[in-house]
Amino acid sequence: MAAPLVSVVVPLYNDRRTVDLCLRSVLEQTYRKLEVIVVDDASADDSAELAGRHPVTLVRAERNGGPGATRNLGVQNARGEIIFFLDADLTLHPEAVAQAVELFEENPEYGAVFGIPDKEPLFDDGPVCDYRILQYHYWRKSAEGLVSGGFYALGAVRRSAFLEAGWFNSALRQTEEIDHAERLAARFPLLLTSRVRGRLSDESRMRPLLRKAFVRGRLRVPFYLDRGRAMQGMETGGRAAASVLAALTLLTPPSVLVWPAAAPVPVLALLACVLADLGQYLFVARERGPAFLVFFTGCHLLVSTAVVAGLATGLAQWSFSGRFRRMYRTGVPA
Repeated sequence: MAAPLVSVVVPLYNDRRTVDLCLRSVLEQTYRKLEVIVVDDASADDSAELAGRHPVTLVRAERNGGPGATRNLGVQNARGEIIFFLDADLTLHPEAVAQAVELFEENPEYGAVFGIPDKEPLFDDGPVCDYRILQYHYWRKSAEGLVSGGFYALGAVRRSAFLEAGWFNSALRQTEEIDHAERLAARFPLLLTSRVRGRLSDESRMRPLLRKAFVRGRLRVPFYLDRGRAMQGMETGGRAAASVLAALTLLTPPSVLVWPAAAPVPVLALLACVLADLGQYLFVARERGPAFLVFFTGCHLLVSTAVVAGLATGLAQWSFSGRFRRMYRTGVPA
């Protein structure tokens, strides 16, 4: 059986810091039957010029369309039987593409295989980045197996399965992945696996991280309510409870000034929050020690509270806005 052609699709938007590292890692893959398609989403920096110095097909969008539109444009220019999506702020381990191809050969029923980033960041960008990478890695590693959510920053999809599920909804700029993966998972098994590995660069400052957590929480509300459930895999009931408990931990201390008897509430909420996802905290303690665990816990309380605030805002918006309720059915952002 002939080896399939793999099209590596790299969406690019103002990624001058990482694009050379990303493309170099693709071109150094042990699997050689591949083409590389870089889609510049109207970058304002020189990242497209840097990408063009590599032996890749460079496609330029006329205007900024977001990740869904950019990935669609990449697929439209791809010839491969397998589409390997890779965000420009990631690098691949040398065997990543070969492992994806092997997994498809072993499991011809699979529609997609999604990878797991390393627990070490691409750059040493400080403790907030370390928090984010460790949390990102652990949640995915703990969900390894069949999932209903897709991680298109690092994942391969059979072209035939992609086309059957349909194109990314280009109107969804923040949640296009969960929308597409839901359609894909309704037709094919999806695998989350550490056999496909990469290294990620992520947020290094807390404010943009909190903003992202809030927005994504808000935009997930109509998705969850349409389907009556969260995504299979990372989004467990325990973690949902832990997020609510994190918000209680941070928001209840002022009430102690009015009602001193409430003093145990934030302490008990923190303890329950940690116990609800204990494996995560044990993992961080093993990796980085108790001092960093304290910092990690503080960051996670803030991010979880931002998620809860986003969900609460989304519920209010869902109650009053028909457009917001229908956004995943109509493709109209709200």
